[in-house]
Amino acid sequence: MYGGSAALMGRDAELASLKRARDEAVTTGRLRMVTLVGAPGMGKTRLLDELTRELAASGSLPRVYRGRAREGGARHGVFAGLLRQRFGVYEGLEAEAARGRVRGEVARVLSDRKVEDVAHFLGQIMDLEFRDSPLTRALADDPVQAGLVQRAVIKSFFESDATVEPLCLVFEDLHAADEDSLELLRYLADTIQAPILILATARAELLARQQDFADLARGRHELLELGPLPAPVADALAREMLQRCQGGPPAELASAATRLAGGNPGLIEQMVRVFHDVGVLTAESPAPDSPWRVNLERLASARLPLTVEDAVAARVASLTPELRRVLEQGAAVGSVFWRGALIALGRLDQPAPELWRTGEAMDDAALDAALAELVKRDYLLRLPDSAFPAETEYVFKHNLEREKLLSLTAVATLRRYHQQIADWLSQQAGARNQEESLVMLARHLSSAGSHIQAGEAYLKAGSVARAGFGWKKAAEYFERGLALLGETDAGRRLSALHDHGDVLFVAGRTEEALTQFREMLRLAFQLNLKSKGGAAHNRIGRVHRETGDLAQAEEHLKAGLELFREAEDERGVAASHDDLGRVLWIKSDYSAALKQLKTALEIRRRLGDRRSIALSLNNIGQVWMDHGRAAKAQEALEAALGIRREINDPLGIVESLVNLGRIARQQADHARALSLFDEAHEVAREMGERGRIAEVLTNLGETRAAMGESGEALKVLEQAERICEELGDKLNLGEVKRAQAEAHLKMGQLRPARDAIKLAVDLFGRVRSKAHLAVALRSLADVTAAGAWGEGHEGKAVDYYMRSIALCKEIGNELEEARSYRAFAAYVTTSAHYRDNGDIQREAARLGAMADEIFKRLKVGPLGTRPGGSVFPPPA
Repeated sequence: MYGGSAALMGRDAELASLKRARDEAVTTGRLRMVTLVGAPGMGKTRLLDELTRELAASGSLPRVYRGRAREGGARHGVFAGLLRQRFGVYEGLEAEAARGRVRGEVARVLSDRKVEDVAHFLGQIMDLEFRDSPLTRALADDPVQAGLVQRAVIKSFFESDATVEPLCLVFEDLHAADEDSLELLRYLADTIQAPILILATARAELLARQQDFADLARGRHELLELGPLPAPVADALAREMLQRCQGGPPAELASAATRLAGGNPGLIEQMVRVFHDVGVLTAESPAPDSPWRVNLERLASARLPLTVEDAVAARVASLTPELRRVLEQGAAVGSVFWRGALIALGRLDQPAPELWRTGEAMDDAALDAALAELVKRDYLLRLPDSAFPAETEYVFKHNLEREKLLSLTAVATLRRYHQQIADWLSQQAGARNQEESLVMLARHLSSAGSHIQAGEAYLKAGSVARAGFGWKKAAEYFERGLALLGETDAGRRLSALHDHGDVLFVAGRTEEALTQFREMLRLAFQLNLKSKGGAAHNRIGRVHRETGDLAQAEEHLKAGLELFREAEDERGVAASHDDLGRVLWIKSDYSAALKQLKTALEIRRRLGDRRSIALSLNNIGQVWMDHGRAAKAQEALEAALGIRREINDPLGIVESLVNLGRIARQQADHARALSLFDEAHEVAREMGERGRIAEVLTNLGETRAAMGESGEALKVLEQAERICEELGDKLNLGEVKRAQAEAHLKMGQLRPARDAIKLAVDLFGRVRSKAHLAVALRSLADVTAAGAWGEGHEGKAVDYYMRSIALCKEIGNELEEARSYRAFAAYVTTSAHYRDNGDIQREAARLGAMADEIFKRLKVGPLGTRPGGSVFPPPA
């Protein structure tokens, strides 16, 4: 009522840019993105509202869904609100009704394609649980792949939805967004191919935090910075906001408003509110469109603010004690608060009645009247939905006013408020299993000085975020929770250190992950908890294995095995043998690897864990493949496949089929290989697991290349490349590019072979996979040796072979080392450039002989898990 309304002014160029982006998205069928950047009050949201109003009036408005980021919000928080709006899942809706709405909309958009899988991944963003499917159960053991699948599902849904009717997705206040939300937005903006307009608002802090933010959407993103309005436009806006003044807007008022605001539209509106607060303007009646009486004498005597801080202070000072207390208590809750929390705070020092009759609670009526007055005076907004059932939710219109109120509240009073708020929150439905509520609870408990309980709440929030693949948020919550727990509750800390290390490792923060696992080991040692110590050693060993430090990996895994044995933890013993087998496999010590893997298999058979039995058989089969024993490899892999079919493990079925297909390909049984890969492709496609689809397509492409059908191979590999790019799967994309390079090389297409292998080497370097990089460097050497860079690069080819050999030695993979020896020797002995160089010819002969000796010692025949041999076992 007190803020004057006005038409949008001074933003014609920006509005035209928004309309142009909308038109381009619809006419080209491709995504467009516009981000409005400006200080608070510059009119970012007002500009978006004007766009939707004008497009609606012209009948050209696409469907619009909005999400707003909140400081300290949950992972993917800005997407949660947007998706809830898309599916009509308002706060307080019964869970089963909400699930029904999501399933219904997904089925409508995607027909009958994998409704439950898609609903499951969308539900994780919205904190809405769906039952598991074969795909989601299989992905539970592969968190990295699960995260990739989740974002691919979201992208696919938005693309399909936009084909029904164009979409406009609005993301407000991105400067407050969590890292997981920004990462998902970046992925969608870069990969979506559909008529979707993405509009975003943010303060300049976002550009400092994400310095390449302007590069989103690959050239289809416009960044518009909203600055202050020119003085004439600001004056016109002030007059427009004061148009309800009787007799027209006085020049003195317009001048006073613009003098403070400095061209900021929001501050001009703030000044109009101040005029009401100090009595310069008075409404004739309570009607919303009532004229305003002007008292210029009050203007002369009133102490008008000279700064923004003054304006905020003036607004707070104008409050009655009752209204100020309500706002103060709401501010303690947060920028968003609930009526029920204020009732609890208001009764903090009240004695309970002898008989509590709800109809006689006078404080309820007084609170409702105060809230209505604060809404009328533009301090608060009442929201249409609430995070908690049967509650009314309010939000501060201006956060500066909230911050001012908090600064004026005594520290001891705030501490009591926070404890009461935490007690109220903990009793609300869903508060103890929803991430955002848990984080809110943790913050209030921490501010109240209840650090142990706060730590527990943060740790539970970390577990929820981890289950929803929000690695960065999960790591943040685990770190906070552990810090608050301090030296208390050793059992809880052990579990949290384990989980924190896991999410850090998945997020690529290996050194930090090792720190957590080492602390877990220290604590387990102090308490003589051998099974926990074994788990810590096991995790440390896996990290070292994945980063290529095989010696350290072996030491820690052996230590873990010993501790598991002493603790009589058979599952731990089996896992240790399996992990040791994988390390020995990488080192090409096949006999020792098989011994470890078979021991793990025996224990798992005794335990009756069929999924783990199949995993052991699969690993044994792959070692036999590298060992050149086709019959034994096939026997183990077919046994694994049989179990996986019986227990309905679709990801395992795909893995077994792919490995059997590789055996067939290496034996030149291309028809059988194609049949196995086709079946694997069908299972992966039926699951909708795009990462596995890409893996199968890569193998199909390599098989076509082995058959001499390089052109067809490249077509299939291009499909795999697209999927890997959409998933952001750099490791498998590198494998695809390496396979493309080899196919181009077979066709004599040196330039594309060069480009593909360069990208493969770069990708493997970025993901820090020494094992994959070693093989890619050998392929790079082959391409260079073929003349892809022209004459004069013979020395480079030799250098690449040597780098490949050095990396193989570093990680201890003798088989790959021997293959690089042989490739180097083959090049040098056939190269005209090196024909008369006696030294290098002798070196080639020496390395060729070393390769033969290694192949003989390892008893390696023509088989291998990849055309170049086994590079790296799959992750545990």
